[in-house]
Amino acid sequence: MQLAMKSVRNGLAAFLAVLALSACASLPEKQAAAPGPISLQILALNDFHGNLEPPGEVAYSDGGEAKRAPLGGVARIGATLSGLREGHANTITVAAGDMISASPLVSAHFLDEPAIEALNTIGLDITSVGNHEFDRGIAELRRMQDGGCGKNTSREPCALEPFPGAQFTYLAGNTVDDEGNTVFPGTAIRQIGPVRIGFIGMTLKDTASLVSPAATRGWHFLDEAPTANALAARLREQGADAVVLLIHQGGWVDPTFNTDDCPGLTGDILPVLDGLDPSILLVISGHTHNAYVCKLASTDGSQRLLTSAGRYGYFVTDIELQLDPGGKRIVGMDARNVPVLPENGERADTEAIVRRYVAAAKPVAERVIGHLAMRGEDDDCIELWTEDLVADSQLAATADPEYGGAQISFINSGGVRAQLVPGEGGAVTYGQIFPMLPFGSSLEVLDMSGAQIKQVLEQQFCGEDTVKVCFSTLAPSAGFTYSYDLSRSRGERIVSMRLGGEPIVAERRYRVTVNNFLANGGDGFAAFNEGMVVAEAGLDLDALEEYIARGIDAPACGRVRTAAAQ
Repeated sequence: MQLAMKSVRNGLAAFLAVLALSACASLPEKQAAAPGPISLQILALNDFHGNLEPPGEVAYSDGGEAKRAPLGGVARIGATLSGLREGHANTITVAAGDMISASPLVSAHFLDEPAIEALNTIGLDITSVGNHEFDRGIAELRRMQDGGCGKNTSREPCALEPFPGAQFTYLAGNTVDDEGNTVFPGTAIRQIGPVRIGFIGMTLKDTASLVSPAATRGWHFLDEAPTANALAARLREQGADAVVLLIHQGGWVDPTFNTDDCPGLTGDILPVLDGLDPSILLVISGHTHNAYVCKLASTDGSQRLLTSAGRYGYFVTDIELQLDPGGKRIVGMDARNVPVLPENGERADTEAIVRRYVAAAKPVAERVIGHLAMRGEDDDCIELWTEDLVADSQLAATADPEYGGAQISFINSGGVRAQLVPGEGGAVTYGQIFPMLPFGSSLEVLDMSGAQIKQVLEQQFCGEDTVKVCFSTLAPSAGFTYSYDLSRSRGERIVSMRLGGEPIVAERRYRVTVNNFLANGGDGFAAFNEGMVVAEAGLDLDALEEYIARGIDAPACGRVRTAAAQ
């Protein structure tokens, strides 16, 4: 009996075990969670222009709220970037050109070597070239990339310490020679986590008009959109999962600096965007010094993101891309311009570079070069008194027959990069005039006819129905005046030119001083190329220093007038 009962119990246990297994097998399997999108952070800068120290207070719009704060400083940029990278496994830092040149004295006096060294420390990986990267010529730009102490300008390289060169990569996809070779690579691919991102870098196609033609002789700047499209196709063939365009061209918004908005976007970036392949969904821009975040429709209806971080390191653009789980397609984009505030802190190794160069530049900057008696400004003037001052200094340096016997001098408005506010008693320091003429341009005296002078002045204005200034206006030296009428047809807008009160005669020859940028046709003033060089007379900054050292009065503006004001 006991054996029978034991047999029944054993059979029941076996049956229940089979039943349990059967029940488990009949339950639905637990589904594995679907993989989410891949997050990728891109941090971006543009138009830093060697501003190692904080430039000052800036007004900006933050979520529609007007704010004002001291922004910038490269050590604070470094700390801001470090803070933004926290929590992001997949991150890269890039820029859209003009990281050097047109810089404050503390960087420019040392050929922007300190700017490159500081940017090395903050983790910059890739930047496009901008027009100002070419200011000192191709050889000097290559030295910025490669390092070394080769002398390519009138200033002494490696004046403080050996120069290692940029640890980041310059891209120049639309800067080519006659054989189509680029001055730097046009593209780069970076493996960022599980994603391969292709970057295109280029400057604006008008770069040749914005720098001295001598600085880029033998090099050409291709149209932006078709070049970017061709490079994007090549990147995709090379296995890039997504393509990002770093372009030194931009737009204009109002207000100028915005953290998360794009109010009233206009400018030369718009036709570029219209011509881009829809696969280029992210465009990081520069050049106009405006700060914006724009979500725009591409030609196929998809959304494109356009950003700019303004200028001088005021902001860092924090861009987040969402890619599909396979990392092959962008499915979401967002961005914000993060203000570089004092409370963000400072990166220690970056700040050490700044302190070293500030200390080296201090005695140079504080040296008093002369005194300037100021006068009241005329708000009705077209040209600025500082432009007149520079033109007068150029004429003073070249009026002697030994130095060319100049009668007239012109300076382009874009060539005077800062204003001048003398100190106590009208004292002017070297550090105050250096930002006005930071390029170290040389002066050339040209022999030109009156007709050629008129042609140059006509080249200030572009368009027919809507007339605008092409690139810069021209301010003349004392004794020369001219007036214009924009209602007239192209080529007939200059209605009066006088020297010493007497009309300029078309057939007569005159001696005209300009910087080498203008002498080579810069800013679109091609007619200067028709003048014959008869003398060279040193650097523009030296001429300004020597002129102010005489103890002069600030000039009265009003040498340029509209016809209605005559």
